This record gives sequence, C-alpha cells and structure tokens, in this order.
Amino acid sequence: MLNIWTNTPLPDSSLSRLRAAVAPNNLLISPQLTNILSAGKPDPLLADADIVFGQPDPDQLLNLTRLKWLHLSTAGYTRYDRPDLRQALAARSILVTNSSSVFDEPCAEHVLAFMLAAARDLPRALANQLGPHAWPQENIRDHCHLLTGQSALLLGYGAIARRLVELLHPFRMTLHALRRQPRGDECIPVHPMSDLENLLPTADHVVNILPADPSTIHFFDAPRFALMKPGAFFYNIGRGSTVDQTALIQSLTSGHLSAAYLDVTDPEPLPPTHPLWSAPNCFLTPHTGGGHVAEFDDSVDHFLQNLTRFQSSLPLINQIFQQAPG
Repeated sequence: MLNIWTNTPLPDSSLSRLRAAVAPNNLLISPQLTNILSAGKPDPLLADADIVFGQPDPDQLLNLTRLKWLHLSTAGYTRYDRPDLRQALAARSILVTNSSSVFDEPCAEHVLAFMLAAARDLPRALANQLGPHAWPQENIRDHCHLLTGQSALLLGYGAIARRLVELLHPFRMTLHALRRQPRGDECIPVHPMSDLENLLPTADHVVNILPADPSTIHFFDAPRFALMKPGAFFYNIGRGSTVDQTALIQSLTSGHLSAAYLDVTDPEPLPPTHPLWSAPNCFLTPHTGGGHVAEFDDSVDHFLQNLTRFQSSLPLINQIFQQAPG
C-alpha cells in the first residue's frame, strides 16, 4: 500500500480518474492546491508520502524519509535543480521524473503557430480588424513570406525541439540546433553551444527553448541580438529569465529584428505597464504554450503510466537527476 501525495489542482473528472486508478493505494490530496507553474507550500501530509505527484515545496523534500519517487507535474524543474536537493535525493535513491512528454506537443505546436502567424503577417491583419477595418491587401501581401526555404536555429534540443523539427519537416526548412552536449544521433545538425556566434547570423528564425538556470540568465543579450540576421524573427517558449528584455525591446525598436513572439516573460504575470506590451512587433501569449483542453487528463495518464512502471520495477519515463551533481 503506497501513499501518493498530490497538490495538482485537477478538475473533478481528472481527479476521479486518478483516485480510481491508484486504488487500493492511498491518495493524499494537499489542502493547498498549487498552480503547476508555482512552487508548492509546506504540507504536513508530505511526511507520509511514498510518491509525490505535483509541485512540492523544495525545502521540505530535503527531509522526507518515506519518499521513493518524485514526479513533477511540469516539464521544467528549475526550482528543484539545486545541488543540496539533488544530493539529498540521490543519497536516498529517490527517483525523479518530470512531465516533458505531456507538454512537448502543445509547446511545439505553439511555436509553429507563432512561425506561421509571422510568415502570413496575421498580426497586421488582426490589428486592422480590431482597428480601422480598412482593406490593406497589398500591404499585407507584401509582408507575407514562406517558411519553405528559410532557416531556423533552435536553442535547446529536448522533447519540444524534437517535436518541432517533425512539425517543420514538411516546410523543407534548413534546421540547426544547439545543445550543451550534442550526441550525434539527432535527426538534424546539432552543434555545441560554442558555435552560437557562427550560427546566429545565418538564421531567419531563432527559437529559444532554453531552461532557466544560472548559465542562461539573460543568455540572449544585446550583443547576441545584434549578431542575429537583420529582419530575423525571435521566439521564446523556454523561460523569460533567459532574455534581456530591455535589449530585445531595443532590437525591435531599431528594426533590427522583424518581430518577437513570446510565450514567457520575466516577471510573470507581466505587469500591464511593462514596456514589452507596447514594444513594436512584439506579440505575447500568457505562458499558454503547454496548455490544451486535455492537459490535466494527459498529465494524469502520464503519471499513471509511470506508476505502473514503478510498481513493476521498470525504468520510468522522463527520468531526470539520475545521479548527483559532481
């Protein structure tokens, strides 16, 4: 009999499916349900948990003696990527998984939607519909372009990037990616991060999928925006902290970049008076890239699939922190 703790704010239908599927194990529902993008608060119930599904308080994890497996309800895990926490989890052989398989498809489709909107100049048409109701046919047609034959550079090559490559394949684009440690088995050319300065000037589209960690804070700064091809498009589906937003606004204002499409910002929520809202050709979605109508059902299904594997002593899907940092 396992105690399974969760603080994920599941809708009633998803919660019922989870409760029925984990039986006869005990489901411990935290009284402090937490948005999956927020850090959880301390909860006495955690002390009794064998398995965690959600966003627990990172500090409380340091001292949990019963915990056997930590399953995060997000793809990102920055707040848990701490040396002290990783050491503590590794010392007790606690398995850690995330939910990247839940969010790779919607995030990749979100980037594709951004790219197609940019290619077909949809923001200009929408602004006209919401404004003068003119008929700027020639102006919009003159600003449309095709993805076919263009180039894209992907910063990061995890689950989202791999799915995005599949979605972009029919457009016959030239695709390259950068990652810390290229493996050599990727389906497009993947380069070490040291090649960034050589590749940035070649890309019509730059897609930022970098995670948040100390090495990526303001990774995209003024010098790197300046290196990008004049007229390039910039997309951020990773984390807002990876972009120097003042430098981005300056690059947009000068016309060096054609446009920026951002699903993440720093801070979040973005204050109504923040200059990003009014920056020229800057288009924002409120961190909705991973969302879809079946999001919570998919999250539950992913956890249950791993629960079956855990109970059968099989390798878990989306396992992270397989060893302590050294």
